[in-house]
Amino acid sequence: MNHLHRYASTRFGRLPKTFSELSDLRREVPWWNQVLDPGSPTLTKWNYIILCTCLVALFLDPLYFFLPVIGAPGCMQIDLGLGIFVTFFRTVADLFFFIHITIKFRTAFVAPSSRVFGRGELVMDRKAIAIRYLKSSFIIDLAAALPLPQIVIWFIIPASKSATAAHANHTLSFIVLLQYIPRFLIMFPINRRIIKTTGVVAKTAWSGAAYNLVLYTLASHVLGASWYVLSIQRQYECWRIECSKEMNSTHSPSCNPYFLDCNTVGKSARNAWLKKTNVIINCDALNDDDKDFQFGMFSDAFTNNVASSDFPDKYFYCLWWGIS
Repeated sequence: MNHLHRYASTRFGRLPKTFSELSDLRREVPWWNQVLDPGSPTLTKWNYIILCTCLVALFLDPLYFFLPVIGAPGCMQIDLGLGIFVTFFRTVADLFFFIHITIKFRTAFVAPSSRVFGRGELVMDRKAIAIRYLKSSFIIDLAAALPLPQIVIWFIIPASKSATAAHANHTLSFIVLLQYIPRFLIMFPINRRIIKTTGVVAKTAWSGAAYNLVLYTLASHVLGASWYVLSIQRQYECWRIECSKEMNSTHSPSCNPYFLDCNTVGKSARNAWLKKTNVIINCDALNDDDKDFQFGMFSDAFTNNVASSDFPDKYFYCLWWGIS
């Protein structure tokens, strides 16, 4: 409370002795210089807000797995409409994470040496708060807040020479899974702070049941989305293998890997290849038992036309797959 003490000495001529005087003093200090009490009602409300933001962000990230779709026979593309939707709401969630980082730089902490009796002494010095935060959870919070998928899908992939649907698929999957870990980890200290302040995360039995149901649905959502993206990768792997076989044979016209991207749909070279190729027939999941390449548990994504269906049907099918 050094800055409060100095301000009080010059403003009031003495230190505040009562809670009301301290509150009046806080109102006199500019908001950008104020330090928050970790047990204050305002910070408790913010902890609930950031906990909900974490849950929303954990639901949003696996939606990137649904971006690759079967756009036409023998090719894949990116669902641009879904990409814009997810990017917008994920950017909003990222802003909340950056606000959370700013708040933690201004949140007091209990001095470890004073944790003997009672609550302990709050350290209000902003420099000490910043040093402690930088040495503890700042790296995890920053990793959770960075807009990595947005940068990859809108800047890195379009600038890449190999910006095919499969390349975007693998890159986004890696980035989302990599960032999912810190976004999941930051929920635990927030839970602990809420429990320490209020005693429970959910104030009623119904809200507790809803919270547990959301966590269960989240696990099913992640599992279903992962199953879908692995199915897409399995289909592309079959196309790639069959395409390479065709390139090394006397088949004419020969397969070109770029034909597997829907950006080439309608071009005369691809149309000529599509009329004579065996790539699509050899990678048909309906005839899975008659081929060397097996789809296994991913065949349902193609025998039930999940990969080429509208997003609502695709999402709820994958969610049900994750639940079951």
